This record gives sequence, C-alpha cells and structure tokens, in this order.
Amino acid sequence: VQFVESGGDLVQPGGSLRLSCAASGFSLDSLDIGWFRQASGRERGGVACINSGDGSAYYEDSVKGRFTVSRDNAKNTVYLQMNNLKHEDMAVYYCAVGPCRAHFGTYYFPHEYEYWGQGTQVTVSS
Repeated sequence: VQFVESGGDLVQPGGSLRLSCAASGFSLDSLDIGWFRQASGRERGGVACINSGDGSAYYEDSVKGRFTVSRDNAKNTVYLQMNNLKHEDMAVYYCAVGPCRAHFGTYYFPHEYEYWGQGTQVTVSS
C-alpha cells in the first residue's frame, strides 16, 4: 500500500510540469488526497488537496492560479499541474491520503495523513 509520485524534473522559470501520484494496493475513490512539498532546509507544507466527493480543491496561496490538482479515479491517480513555475517552487513533492479542508494550504495536522510516497524532485532553474 503506497503512493508513487512521478513527473518531477528540471524546468526553467515560467515552465510547466505535471506531477502524478499513483496509488498501489488501495483505491482512491473515496479518499481525499493532499499534495505537499518540502524545500531544502524547510518544513513540509501543504500545496493543494482534492476532495473525494465533489472534487473540490484547496490551494496554498502562492500557487493559486498556477497549480491545478485533479484526479482520475479510473486510473487511481491524482495529478498536480504546475504552470508558470518559479524558483521558490523548487522542492520535493509528495502526496498522501488525508482530509482536504479549506485551511490545508495554511496549516495541516501531519498525524492525519498516511501512505506517503517517496517524493519527486522539482528543480526550477535557468
């Protein structure tokens, strides 16, 4: 039972990437999913999350309008489309199962999240 994140790469500022979070060993259908990131020397923070029911999503303020989280339950995969990437987006990105609430981008409770993947590195550099 785990997530496998992929899609991280080296990209220039202003570029785009799509990250994938594929579940193995369990179904995502009824689960809320969160995307997180951790930059070197910083704490892990919430980036975006998506609800299982209506597919509503919440975003950390700095990524609003640039990142879009989506899900394909048939493929058991959640995506994070990242556009207009900035240097400050550079981090290891993770996904995990846990509640998706309006405050997700501001604070979250780590003990509520499980099935963390190994992460995928996003590097933004010219």
